[in-house]
Amino acid sequence: MASPVTTPSAPSSSAADERREWIRIDDRVLMEYRVLTETGTAVPVEAISATPEMISAVVTQPTADLLARTGESLIGSPVLPWIMKVDYVLEVILNSLAMTHPASVTMARPTNVNLSGGGMGFVSLREFTAGDQLAIKMILPPFRLIQALVKVIRSVPQADGLEFAVATEFVDLKPDDQEYLIRHILHTQAERLRARRSQSG
Repeated sequence: MASPVTTPSAPSSSAADERREWIRIDDRVLMEYRVLTETGTAVPVEAISATPEMISAVVTQPTADLLARTGESLIGSPVLPWIMKVDYVLEVILNSLAMTHPASVTMARPTNVNLSGGGMGFVSLREFTAGDQLAIKMILPPFRLIQALVKVIRSVPQADGLEFAVATEFVDLKPDDQEYLIRHILHTQAERLRARRSQSG
């Protein structure tokens, strides 16, 4: 009697998902984070006044990301002047509010981060303790707001003695947001690989 033929089984979808989750990239995103207290209150980490430069960066970054992704198709579009006009009006309004009611304007800031589907890392002026929980808001290109709850894994002093490298893992992230984050990571990784190949070629 012939022995049954066995074939290697295909990787499970869960294993593939896990591999996608742990792909990492260094990136720069608009981000704001707050510390969660024991009562569940989100407390700002750094009280920083919104400057005109900060407001301009926050308002124009999503449009710049959109242009980078769409290229010439949007540059020649009649929609672009309207987008830029909206950016200008929004920037004027936020600058006015920052001058008259500074406490009412809290801004996400362009922040260097290390992203994966399972967590993120960034540099902070504040030292955290392992187990601290932070409420994160970040904007991924072109206009996707991601909100998540993360737990601090470690907070390591930097060489300058002023900053701390913070590593976190997601403990509350909507599945749709996680999928968008993973797609963003894979897209960015592919774009960078194509750019390197074109430069070397």
